[in-house]
Amino acid sequence: MKELEIILLALYGLCLTFILGFSLSQLQLTRLARRAYRIPAPPAPTPPAEWPLVTVQLPVYNELYVVERIIDAAAALAYPRDKLHIQVLDDSTDETVALAATRIAWHRAQGINIDHIIRSDREGFKAGALKHALNCTDAELVAIFDADFVPEPDFLLRTVPYFSNAAVGVVQTRWAHLNEEYSLLTELQAFALNAHFYVEQVGRLAGGHFINFNGTGGVWRRGCIEDSGGWHSDTLTEDLDLSYRAQLRNWEFVYLPQVVAPAELPAAMDALKSQQFRWTKGGAETARKHLGSVLKSSLPFSTKLHATFHLLNSTVFLSILILSVLSVPLVFVRQQLPELEPVFQLASVFLLTLLPLVYYYYTAWRYDNPAAGWGAFLRKFLLFLAVSMGLALHNSRAVLLGLMGRRSAFIRTPKMGLVRRQGTWQGRRYRTGRFDGLTVLEGLLMLYFLFGIGAGLYIGDYGLLPFHLLLVVGYGLVFYYSVRHSK
Repeated sequence: MKELEIILLALYGLCLTFILGFSLSQLQLTRLARRAYRIPAPPAPTPPAEWPLVTVQLPVYNELYVVERIIDAAAALAYPRDKLHIQVLDDSTDETVALAATRIAWHRAQGINIDHIIRSDREGFKAGALKHALNCTDAELVAIFDADFVPEPDFLLRTVPYFSNAAVGVVQTRWAHLNEEYSLLTELQAFALNAHFYVEQVGRLAGGHFINFNGTGGVWRRGCIEDSGGWHSDTLTEDLDLSYRAQLRNWEFVYLPQVVAPAELPAAMDALKSQQFRWTKGGAETARKHLGSVLKSSLPFSTKLHATFHLLNSTVFLSILILSVLSVPLVFVRQQLPELEPVFQLASVFLLTLLPLVYYYYTAWRYDNPAAGWGAFLRKFLLFLAVSMGLALHNSRAVLLGLMGRRSAFIRTPKMGLVRRQGTWQGRRYRTGRFDGLTVLEGLLMLYFLFGIGAGLYIGDYGLLPFHLLLVVGYGLVFYYSVRHSK
């Protein structure tokens, strides 16, 4: 039995080590980002003497509640009318097709160059639609907006000038949130996304490391897409996949945190889970596809290291799940094997990995909320941390499927047309949630970690008590929302 207990402890330590490495990489990105913000931003490039032709692509699939809004927003872009071309890539199978057609006809009558592109099937899902539509335009630049986005009218005027540098392949902008205050779930999603857009992307760019196109809210150079092999549909994150292929071919990416592209956040747990599944599985698929090429490349060691943690960031959920499940029996192992106490003390040092993450998220919090204090931040951070842990089971399944190369359909995130606190998702179509076995397991894990709290209190070992408390809250909230929102 002692050998088994030592194996469990070793596995626990390996998970802690991986999380430590990830946490330290985020610390370095935070330092790079803070340094970049202290340097005055260079002036924007001079507008071109002649604006290039831009095609704005709007991938749509059964977007009954938002399709008219995104078409109107694209048509309202302030750009020379003879240089603006809009494509509505409509793979819909419901009334969305008719709504889009009516709106497209109205804008076409106003002089807008807008096409309604309908395929015979959904082969390749979003990547297939983008690839198909690219053959229907001669534009030099291609802007992409998902159906839940509402770009500002000056979006193209602020991004297109950066392509005066022939080496630039992509210009990505920062996401903002149309409905951040809608619910606790949307608040926590905004909290996480802001860290990515305020800190991670800025830090990667400042350090000369790989960043990624975020699937929407950005502009591609057509030549970059074609030189990098075009859109592939063999991962669920076609954006991350093409980003790595382009940067491995030395294309430069520009990130503009000062340019904002507002979008809707999922307000129901089933929608959030479908989005998380796609992002985490797609990230694992892209790691499986490109990590070897990155490590064998001539890139600097620091860039390889950051790219490794970037591609494997979804694997953190797997480490958290293993760490969590092992933490309860380790409460008893610590009592039964007092001779291993120095090892446990060493492991407790690794819990300091939380500090770099506090620094990372607090930096983003302050940039987004300059007047906010520590109290509001800590409340939001602890809730975010708990819910992230509570999603570990769901996301770990997605990661394992991705690493094993198991194919799955592209399940898009339902958009409900929610703005601020207005609107509702209840009673609307496109729901992906159901009460399934995974939800039951999440409820059982909540009870399992509650038992861990009781065991620690009974034995008098309080070292893992905060960890188990976060797990109980996290799995409890995920279970509660999953059941409530499945009705």
